[in-house]
Amino acid sequence: MNVFKNINPNAKTSSSTGFGTNPGNYGGRFINKDGTANIEKRGMNFITRTSWFHTMQGMPTWKFIGILFLFYASINFVFATLYYAIGIEYLDGIEAASRSEWVKFGKAYFFSAQTFTTVGYGHISPNGFLTSALAATEALTGLLSFAIATGLFYGRFSRPRAFLKFSHNAVVAPYKDGKGFMVRMAPFKNTNLIDAEARMTLGMSVVEGGKMVNKFYRLDLELHKINALTLSWTLVHPITEDSPFYGFTEEDFKNTEGEIIVYLKAFDDVFSSTVSTGTSYTFNEIIYGAKFDIMYEENDDNTKTILHLDKIDSYTKASV
Repeated sequence: MNVFKNINPNAKTSSSTGFGTNPGNYGGRFINKDGTANIEKRGMNFITRTSWFHTMQGMPTWKFIGILFLFYASINFVFATLYYAIGIEYLDGIEAASRSEWVKFGKAYFFSAQTFTTVGYGHISPNGFLTSALAATEALTGLLSFAIATGLFYGRFSRPRAFLKFSHNAVVAPYKDGKGFMVRMAPFKNTNLIDAEARMTLGMSVVEGGKMVNKFYRLDLELHKINALTLSWTLVHPITEDSPFYGFTEEDFKNTEGEIIVYLKAFDDVFSSTVSTGTSYTFNEIIYGAKFDIMYEENDDNTKTILHLDKIDSYTKASV
């Protein structure tokens, strides 16, 4: 690991990050690009340490829908197998003779689907105690399953989120009479975020007292709070004599391992609640000597402002 030894002694450290100080006990980046902690928990069994509600709420939509369909298909297969094992003759409406076994099983499967969803077309009906008891059990299971699935769907739909997109790279750009470290973000949905507040922290390995330790530094921002987040917002950390980046050159960023952690929270007036998000930038994701291009402009008749979301990563090289 490359270590920067001559960190600015005037830089303000932070002890409230929640990450350890021993770099030998920490692997990879602190925060993933999507804002989640880069942590894998062990020491307890998988069932105990997993919140299934949080897992289902946080997974991608395609995976969530896929799991629901897989569960639906699998549980009907299980009940169809049980109906088939009890005997097709106990399902009125299925001819026990002159049909292949695959056709019989298929009819049992679709009867299971009708019972699970409580549709009950009436073409096939249970006959006998075991089959009727199994059908009653499946109907109850279906009601409970759809109640859970509906709750998960509603939770995913109604959960307040900060629909913000961060620039893939951070830049070190000219700023006033010196230079500044900059990160850009923009809301990408038709949300209304007010009282947006951002924090930025630098984490890196430094030599202190002859030992290598993780140190965290608070990066003061030119503007850490705005009234409304409607256009793009470029977070600017002025690299002054009090900055931990003071004296950093392009080679220092290339040869040192470090990470900038960004957190943002805002108030969504539709949900009447606070939403939050975050991301991080490792030093190899920092472009030294570049400035972000403006990503908004007026329309043709000068009646609206157009925000070009596809330009959030757009930058131009600049000397610093």
